[in-house]
Amino acid sequence: MSAGATGVGSLPGGDAREAAKTATGSFEDFLYLPELPARGPGADMIGRSTGLLVDMFAHVEPSGWRISDRPGRDTRRARSWLGEDLDALEEFTQGYTGRLKVQAVGPWTLAAALELHGGEAMLQDAGACRDLAGSLAEGLREHLADVRKRIPGADVVLQLDEPSLTAVLLGRVRSASGYRTYRAVDRQVVEGALRDLFAVHDGEVIVHSCAPEVPFGLLRRAGATGVSFDFSLLTEREDDAIGEAVEGGTKLFAGVVPGTDGPLSDPGGSVMGVRKLWRRLGLAPGTLAESVVVTPSCGLAGASPAYARAAQAHCARAARSLADNPE
Repeated sequence: MSAGATGVGSLPGGDAREAAKTATGSFEDFLYLPELPARGPGADMIGRSTGLLVDMFAHVEPSGWRISDRPGRDTRRARSWLGEDLDALEEFTQGYTGRLKVQAVGPWTLAAALELHGGEAMLQDAGACRDLAGSLAEGLREHLADVRKRIPGADVVLQLDEPSLTAVLLGRVRSASGYRTYRAVDRQVVEGALRDLFAVHDGEVIVHSCAPEVPFGLLRRAGATGVSFDFSLLTEREDDAIGEAVEGGTKLFAGVVPGTDGPLSDPGGSVMGVRKLWRRLGLAPGTLAESVVVTPSCGLAGASPAYARAAQAHCARAARSLADNPE
């Protein structure tokens, strides 16, 4: 069975039905719930995830998203758009029985992006980070139950977007003033919070980051069943961690197709790097199609609608090429 291809999350434009049609038309057995950040605050990745929080609210300030005492217009807008997206997806997935991925921002990227009342990131307050992770866990539990109810035949996959995770671990997240950085968060604290959050879902949980230096080992120990990343940012320094992950059964969501408009190579060419990596690691070519899911390198929000459709179709063809000719 081949692991196939899927999208990362975001698409261009602002029409929920058009996006659902694009997301469901390109992939036969690994659909995803599209995100449309072009609609504005609340449809962006951070705003959308604040709409999932339970007993915790946020609003937009000129500097970004900030924690509020009560739900306001921005929270309502985020929830309303998510509802609209789910309605559209439900319409295009009647009778669907394959995998279906939903995305939310993970607790550490959220803590790095959300501001406390005073303007500093939640990241600097360990107690606030714990509360945030707990609120997100509660919200995701409800969201996943809603998705299962709407599309009962689907095998739901949870994706947590953590592009700031490496910066959090290495103490590279900048303060509000920009003159200093927040202290690195202890690796065990990071890993523990992720492990607790992954436990809300009894299916596949994957973590997506299109930043360099993805912490494969940490994510695997925390219990992620897959890691989604920009393949072009890999270096040979990550070889051992990737080899261990694959041998331990972790799926690689390899972002090999560019996320913004440009010429697309032939599908086989797009996965050439993956085949080379396999040879370098001394892994059996036969395991390639089971271990690798082909995706765009990151979300497609910055692409033209025509390119977004072409890129997704290209991912599906590249996955077939990997399954047919793993050598």
